[in-house]
Amino acid sequence: MQGFTDIGGLIIDMDGVLWHGEQALPGLTAFFDTLRDLKLPFVLATNNASITAEQYVAKLSGMRVEIGIREILTSGMATALYLSERYQPSETRVYVIGSAGLRQPLLDKGFILAGEQEPEAVQLVVSGLDKTLTWEKLCNAALHIQAGADFYGSNGDVTLPTERGFLPGNGATLAALTAATGVSPITIGKPAPIIYQQALAILSLPPERVVAIGDRLDTDILGAVRTGIRSVLVLSGISRESDMQRLDYAPTWVMRDIRELTTALRQ
Repeated sequence: MQGFTDIGGLIIDMDGVLWHGEQALPGLTAFFDTLRDLKLPFVLATNNASITAEQYVAKLSGMRVEIGIREILTSGMATALYLSERYQPSETRVYVIGSAGLRQPLLDKGFILAGEQEPEAVQLVVSGLDKTLTWEKLCNAALHIQAGADFYGSNGDVTLPTERGFLPGNGATLAALTAATGVSPITIGKPAPIIYQQALAILSLPPERVVAIGDRLDTDILGAVRTGIRSVLVLSGISRESDMQRLDYAPTWVMRDIRELTTALRQ
């Protein structure tokens, strides 16, 4: 493939690129075998903050692909790292809407997580996808933000694609809190460049040597453009090639799936 050269590392999305739900996409093991054969480093970077890095390692192992914890970067992990560089974790109380994929990285960095009924003030409200979201959680978060807590979102995905259809994602929760408080959050996941910049640091490579792989134009590809790195849109997930016609940005390459990408890497 023309110009598909000088690649020192990859930043790879997971949902829609490597699998659909619990079903591995065709060519998954051959793709990772190729990366190992070529000694091509990678970071699996996802906006999904609902599960932990350890759970992703286990999921891939169940698909006959072995990876290390250090090759995973979730928006929950990226959020915890970003906040730890700007706040003193041991002195910062955080109210979290979200599951273990967001809560555990914050705990690992030393932040203090506030309980649902604790009266103490919090310094941060952080929201990620929460499939047990309740009115009370929204009320608590809104009151903390109104009282002056800084407001962050692990990612801004408004919808979550599932076998049932497109369900409300974390972006819908952020929108509700913004409507209730008048405060807009800082979001860490794609298309913000933050998670990509952290992945570049993990790879220890300059942007011009790295290629991002994703299935969503509005997150994976736009985030790559904002970070100044090349990108591949694979058509095995959300976005279609026709969707590019109405945008003012585009991926560097468009490929059918990871099987075509594997072929391009081996050339």
